[in-house]
Amino acid sequence: MSGDERHVYTIGELTRNIKQVLEEEFPAVWVEGEVSNLRIPSSGHMYFTLKDESAELHAVMFKGLNQYLRFKLENGLKVVAFGQVSVYQRRGEYQLVVEKLEPRGLGALQLAFEQLKKRLESEGLFKEVHKKPIPLLPVRIGVITSPTGAAIRDIINVVQRRFANVEILLNPVKVQGQGAAEEIGKALDELNALGEVEVIIIGRGGGSLEDLWAFNEEVVARAIYRSQIPVISAVGHEIDYTISDFVADLRAPTPSAAAELVVAAKEELVNKIEALEDRMKRTLLNTLVLLKNRLTRARESYAFRQPGETIRQHQQRIDDLMRNVTLRMRHLLEMGWERLATLAGRLESLSPLGVLSRGYSLSLKLPERVVIREAAALKVGDEVETRVKEGSFLSRVEKIQKDHSP
Repeated sequence: MSGDERHVYTIGELTRNIKQVLEEEFPAVWVEGEVSNLRIPSSGHMYFTLKDESAELHAVMFKGLNQYLRFKLENGLKVVAFGQVSVYQRRGEYQLVVEKLEPRGLGALQLAFEQLKKRLESEGLFKEVHKKPIPLLPVRIGVITSPTGAAIRDIINVVQRRFANVEILLNPVKVQGQGAAEEIGKALDELNALGEVEVIIIGRGGGSLEDLWAFNEEVVARAIYRSQIPVISAVGHEIDYTISDFVADLRAPTPSAAAELVVAAKEELVNKIEALEDRMKRTLLNTLVLLKNRLTRARESYAFRQPGETIRQHQQRIDDLMRNVTLRMRHLLEMGWERLATLAGRLESLSPLGVLSRGYSLSLKLPERVVIREAAALKVGDEVETRVKEGSFLSRVEKIQKDHSP
């Protein structure tokens, strides 16, 4: 080929041509693979890689579409993606621009349910320690449900039949569709702020997983958890559970069952009160009979039949005790005087005055009045006080003579 016939592409031109071919050849495809290298920058777009055993494919799902995902995209999740194969010209890389994304195996809603349940459970929202007791007979019940649905009618019928005095305060909300979860969460906060209800029932009649989805939303779970008023979750599905069932203080399979749980039948209460009254009467009667028998036995005892003799017996016992105490005290005093005399004799024998009485004297150096134990402690001219058995005398040292041993 001559130089005049060849066509030299620029990188941008070649990339645009490849992009056009790919987009025309693969305008819409379904691709299955495992998610890896997931990245969600501040723009909100999702960038990730789909891979299998033999290849990898870059993918992007823009914020305008991924915000409607029911589940959380995670690395390692196997998914089926629908979109268009395109080329990112800046890097010359082909990629899948994803329009729809579904988890493989589990449905999107079921996966979202499992993911949220696991996360809230790890945070402790389902723990029994957080459950508040349901009041025995509330005066006013708050109900959060659709004002036109079967749930509110069922609750009203049950309450009126069981105890017509109970008041129902309805906070109407949507129970399915866009914005339903937000309305339910807001209604819970409003009833708590109002503070005039003692228990709250949230729920609706039965339906598909999609219909019940508002009760699987995190905003509802958080509102139930922070409620200071006990909450009963009463979504009309007896077998399956919603997230609200796990967080609520009590779960009821249907709205009617919730009303029955929270409002005791008036007739049942009357019967219970009458039974308690009978039980109290029997208890009092048995107690009176027991006390009467004890009084009879006491009255027939020897102490009551011969009170004078009993008193005389105790008086004699007191006299015996007083005599024993007197004798014991006298004995102790005698022993004490003997011991005191012995100690006094021992003190007398050790007393310096006793020594003086045997012809000895005690000399004190003046003016310090220090006992003189050796001649070396004195010097000529010192004054000395000498004590004898009777009295004392003063003298002055004229001469000091040392003791000369033989």
